[in-house]
Amino acid sequence: MEYNVNCKKCNRLNHFLLSTKEKYPTYFCKPIPAFGEKNPGLLIVGLAPGMHGANNTGRPFTGDHAGILLYETLYKFGFSNKPVSISYDDDLILKNCRITNAVKCLPPENKPTLEEVRNCNSFLKAEIDNLPSNTIVIALGSIAHNALMIALDCKKNKYKFSHGGRHVLPNKLVLYNSYHCSRYNTQTRRLTVKMFEDIFLSIKNEMEN
Repeated sequence: MEYNVNCKKCNRLNHFLLSTKEKYPTYFCKPIPAFGEKNPGLLIVGLAPGMHGANNTGRPFTGDHAGILLYETLYKFGFSNKPVSISYDDDLILKNCRITNAVKCLPPENKPTLEEVRNCNSFLKAEIDNLPSNTIVIALGSIAHNALMIALDCKKNKYKFSHGGRHVLPNKLVLYNSYHCSRYNTQTRRLTVKMFEDIFLSIKNEMEN
C-alpha cells in the first residue's frame, strides 16, 4: 500500500497532528500523499511534511521554504511546468518526476524517530517496488537516504550518504544524495543553489544519455 490517509501507526505523530489541527483548523493535518507521475524517471524522497508547508497544503514541499529551491530547480531542468508550488490546486504539473517523503506525517520539530521511519517504511517500499528498473532516486538528506536503505534492505555502510554521492542499488535503481533543501541548510550555505542544481544537472544528463 503506497498511501493511507487514515494511517495511525505512530501514536506520537497522530497526537501531534490532532493538536496541530486544533491550532490550525484549516490545515490538512493528515499523512501526505506523494505528488507527480505514477511511473516517473525521477523519484525525489524528502524527510517529512513541514508544519506550515505540506502539513498545511497537503502536497509535498508546498508552502514552505524548502519547496522554494526544489520547485525552482525542477522547473529549470524541465521536471515541471512552473517554478512555484503554492497550493494543492494551483495547476502545477510534474513531468517524469514524483515527490514523496520518508515519513508522511508531520513530526514535532521536524525530527521523526527511527521507529516512526520504520513504521512508515512500508509505504515508501511500495512506492519503490512500483518503479521501473531504470528510475533515478534522489534522497534529500540522510534520514531519507537511510529510509531508502531500510526499504531496499541495503546496508548503510555499503551505500553511505554524502552530498553528490551516486549509488547503483541491487535492484538497478540509481540513487543520488543531496543535502536537504531546508531553510537551515540554505541560509547557512551548507547547501548552495549551485550545489543543488549540480545534482539535478547530473541526473538530467544521465537520464538523457
